[in-house]
Amino acid sequence: MNKTRILLADDHALVRHGLRLIIDAEPDLMVVAEAADGAEAVEAAAPDQVDLAILDIAMPRMTGIQAAREISRRAPGIRILMLSMYDNEQYFFESLKAGASGYVLKSVADRDLLEACRAAIRGEPFLYPGAITALIRDYLQRARQGDRLPESILTPREEEIVKLIAEGNSAKEIAQTLVISVKTVDRHRANILQKLGMRDRLELTRYAIRSGLVEP
Repeated sequence: MNKTRILLADDHALVRHGLRLIIDAEPDLMVVAEAADGAEAVEAAAPDQVDLAILDIAMPRMTGIQAAREISRRAPGIRILMLSMYDNEQYFFESLKAGASGYVLKSVADRDLLEACRAAIRGEPFLYPGAITALIRDYLQRARQGDRLPESILTPREEEIVKLIAEGNSAKEIAQTLVISVKTVDRHRANILQKLGMRDRLELTRYAIRSGLVEP
């Protein structure tokens, strides 16, 4: 039997170790690479070496959702599952838009993760059972109100800057991290505020939490 080759990305080594024990105990699944943040996950997601990427949503440098988007662009043949501590419809929809085929809660990962892995490889979506009712209710409410889920209007670089702002970094620190000038950071920040119709760091931080760019 050919084993499904899995990339496991989570910024907590203990979580990765626990999940790896669960996965490697299965005859058809095998962790072949690990990553401690989203950027590492993107680099490790080689299409000839990885079949499935399991990404924690909240990671430093690049979130799981950002990493999923980039992996989907670079290696569309790699299936993607998202891991999250949060039963959150917004995170779930953002994950789907980023290319993920499933969403697994960490609190029940020992129960759901293996089933989710196998569903993803079969090309089927996976959603943890407890969220189905909430999602249907949310969908019906949005439909009644005539709402639709907004598409992201920010560029990947702008999302990166929003994440860094929400994490408390100054313009100078952001410039050093991204190797750009402070003036460029300020220009990006002004464009982001204008696009989102927001005024300050607090509103940007709330947006970053809602969008899954940072943890609450």
